Amino acid sequence: MGPARCNLILLPAATTIPEIEATLALGAAVHQFVVQLSHVDRGVYETLDLRAARHPSESEEFLCARVLVHCLEQREGLAFSRGLADPDQPALEVRDLTGALQAWIEIGTPDAGRLHRAAKAAPRVAVYSHRDAGRYWDSLAGARIHRAEALELYALDRALVAALVARLERRMAFDLSVADGVLYLTLGGELLSGPVTAHRLA
Repeated sequence: MGPARCNLILLPAATTIPEIEATLALGAAVHQFVVQLSHVDRGVYETLDLRAARHPSESEEFLCARVLVHCLEQREGLAFSRGLADPDQPALEVRDLTGALQAWIEIGTPDAGRLHRAAKAAPRVAVYSHRDAGRYWDSLAGARIHRAEALELYALDRALVAALVARLERRMAFDLSVADGVLYLTLGGELLSGPVTAHRLA
């Protein structure tokens, strides 16, 4: 069986080849990531072939966080939405075989109003922050968020994201293991590591 191929281009599924080419002509840079994933905590072991079209307004830091979150959340039904092309959609979503939305997954620091709407739209909402997570979590305390107690908040290790950004190329291959909440990324003989910290609103 070949690697699982995941299309990260932020376009709707029905987009035609000419429309994709036109989008890329606007300046999007396509990055390829071949990831040997061993997520021990979730029992997920797959080879991923990810192709990400980075929108001109998307930072390299956000791109790397997006790829890491995809690996952490890898499961059937996981897909990238239109992202920056449609600000009303999450960074990632999970749908079942009927097309029903099962998970709304954000990256960064979405405000309480957005999370309130997300929690009404999907049974599971998760947010992965790659900067100033503690301050962001404090800003959500006491805010009006539907099912706030079920909201999953995670902090990616900022140093790990920065290290991946520093080594970012258009084509990359690395091994990623996740065990006891720590990411171990092996790239070009180097071992990079950092925790994913979970938080729940009181």
